[in-house]
Amino acid sequence: MNAKPQSLVRGLALVPAAAIVVTNVIGSGVFIKARVMTCNVGSPWLVLLAYALAGVLTLAGAISLSELSTMMPRAGGTYNYIGAAFGRLWAFLFGWMETFIDGAGSSAALAIVFIIFFNDLLGGTLSDNQAALLTVATIVAVTVLNLASVKANGFIATAITGLKVLLVVGIGVSAFLLADGAWANFGASGAEGVCEGVAESARLGATGFGAAMVGALWSYNGWAVVTFIAEEVENPQRTLPRALVGSSILLIVLYLLINAAYFYVLTPDAVASVPESSSVAAAVLVRMLGAGGAAIMAAGLMLSSFGSLHSNNLSMSRVTFALARDGLLPRALAKVYPKSRIPGNAVILMGVCAIGFALTGTFDIMTDMIVFALLLFNGLAVASVYVLRRKLPEAPRPYRTWGYPVVPALFLIATAYLMVNTLIATPGRALAGLAIIALGLPVYWYYARDKPPAQLEDWMHGD
Repeated sequence: MNAKPQSLVRGLALVPAAAIVVTNVIGSGVFIKARVMTCNVGSPWLVLLAYALAGVLTLAGAISLSELSTMMPRAGGTYNYIGAAFGRLWAFLFGWMETFIDGAGSSAALAIVFIIFFNDLLGGTLSDNQAALLTVATIVAVTVLNLASVKANGFIATAITGLKVLLVVGIGVSAFLLADGAWANFGASGAEGVCEGVAESARLGATGFGAAMVGALWSYNGWAVVTFIAEEVENPQRTLPRALVGSSILLIVLYLLINAAYFYVLTPDAVASVPESSSVAAAVLVRMLGAGGAAIMAAGLMLSSFGSLHSNNLSMSRVTFALARDGLLPRALAKVYPKSRIPGNAVILMGVCAIGFALTGTFDIMTDMIVFALLLFNGLAVASVYVLRRKLPEAPRPYRTWGYPVVPALFLIATAYLMVNTLIATPGRALAGLAIIALGLPVYWYYARDKPPAQLEDWMHGD
């Protein structure tokens, strides 16, 4: 491993660093999940409680990773924390998953969703071949954007984030000010809603609330991506904690605002009865603005998915770069382009893999099966706080986890619960996901066969 950094440039200040988190997290979940969650729990207040608790858990994870990110401000983020705490093999398997499965699969899914919403805006006139061609073109366009400097991409992320926040706040505030809503909706029940596609086993009671929590956590997914680009963040000891914690708090506020607006405009039964193919946000806008509301929502969802795609490619490619720089993937993937000072080959690989997923249509199957592995790696990342406090008690910690040891424990308890629930509910998919990750073992053994054991200090430095 090489503890010295490659020639990446620290070009991201606080606002664009936080924007990358926000634009990555706000995808489609906050616009559609209220329907399923209302079916899960029946009550608007319980939906809001699930979003609040999921936000607290996200904040606990952000606080925990703030300590690690300031200790190890290296490209790859979680890859380094897991490596320092649990060894090179676990770090590689995380990087393998993010490079070739989750990262590329998520990019493919976001590009396809972008074109689906574009087709909705056009009135459904695209043929399957046209949609496929436009999906590939979208991935290519985002890849080209990400070949620009990290500072330029920070500006792009900031602009998209501003528009996303404006969309969420606009729906929330206009619902309370302009819609013919009723506070009485918050006391009603959605238990009798249509609940299309929601299993009876996931409705009401403790099981239903657990399912609602999973839905809410999915809406917060992606909050750690700024750690992947930590080596390109200005003054990381101050900027990273502020970006992680600040963006998490902003997301909690936005999510509570827009979901409260949904229930002010629509009764819980109406929310639960929104068709599976539509979104609650669209139903609210149609109620307020008529047919034009659907077009506004389609455009908003296009913007949202494009922003998430841009941020996903930007951040995940840095994990690929980190593996290659440490000699665990071909060295060419660690090449930093001299003009833009970004890991261009890693960016291109992410785009090529995403196109492969999009054209074969296998991304849904692959990404569904690695949910269990994602929980596992997130748990290992936060658990690294405890391990490294013991292994490296004297290491500089510019930021120390607030509420330690309770705050990381809350995150780990919730993660363990979700892992057990996943094993019980879908054991086949959970085990298949681990098997997919294990496909990376031969690659690891090939590249690591002649390497000496990694030392703790090898994972530490980003400057």
